[in-house]
Parts: sequence; C-alpha cells; structure tokens
Amino acid sequence: MGRLTDKYTLITGGTSGIGLATAQAFIAEGAHVAVTGRNPETLAEAERILGDKAWVIPTDAGDIASQKALADTLAARWPRLDAVFLNAGDVTHAPLEAWQEDAWDRLMGINLKGAFFGVQAAARQMIAQGGGGVVINMSSVNALLAIPSLATYAMST
Repeated sequence: MGRLTDKYTLITGGTSGIGLATAQAFIAEGAHVAVTGRNPETLAEAERILGDKAWVIPTDAGDIASQKALADTLAARWPRLDAVFLNAGDVTHAPLEAWQEDAWDRLMGINLKGAFFGVQAAARQMIAQGGGGVVINMSSVNALLAIPSLATYAMST
C-alpha cells in the first residue's frame, strides 16, 4: 500500500515533464490519477506511457469554461477529489520588446487566471465532499532568476 492509496488526484499539465513524472509517482503510490493537457501529441504520449493507470483528459488550463467542465467531469466519475496539483503553464521565451498583448494574455491566462479558476472549480467538489483536500501549486525557479527571455514568464510564477 502506498501513501496515496485510494486518493483521487488531478494533475494539470500532466502530459509531459514534471507533470507526467508526478503522475507516475502518484500512481506508484496508489493514487487514482487524472492528467490534463492541450497538446494532442503529448496527450497521446501520456496515454501510451500511463496506460489504463491514469485518465488523460484534454483540457485548456487557460479557458475558464474548460476548467468548470473539467470539475464537472471529475465529479461525475469520481466519488471525491483529494488533491489538485496545478502544473499547467505557458513557458514562452521572448525578449521583453517582442511581446505582443495576445501572447501576454495567453501566458497570464494559463499561468495565473487558469490556476486560480482551476482551483475555484476543484474547490467546489472538495467542499461538497466535506471540505477536505490538498492543492499543490507548482511554481518555477524563474521567479527568482533574471533571464531576459523569461521576464514575462517569471512575472507569472
């Protein structure tokens, strides 16, 4: 029995990198895992890697309606939601002078707005089940480093 046996966990941005590794670790500890992502290639690769041990759900973390629909989908299939690992993020590299408003809005929509409203949607389910649950918000060391091409990303972490 693992530390997460019978825990229902959502990992946003769970189809590659840290998110995928976290999904694998949670599965190894006995958790029921759902991962989200928006890239068709990484969604397919996550399904291949995780197999039937995880539920791979296409979701855009920057779209508030998608966040609410995701919470409803989880509530319809799972008896509860024990943990949310917020890992979805846009890590666009560009010099400060090259940023355009639409790209800035997209990055902030995923990294800030998406994380906030994702937690809000998940919290509805956690509160409905009695108020328990854990929210883990992944950040980045880039919030502490001065890398010119990551200035906008650093602002959002």
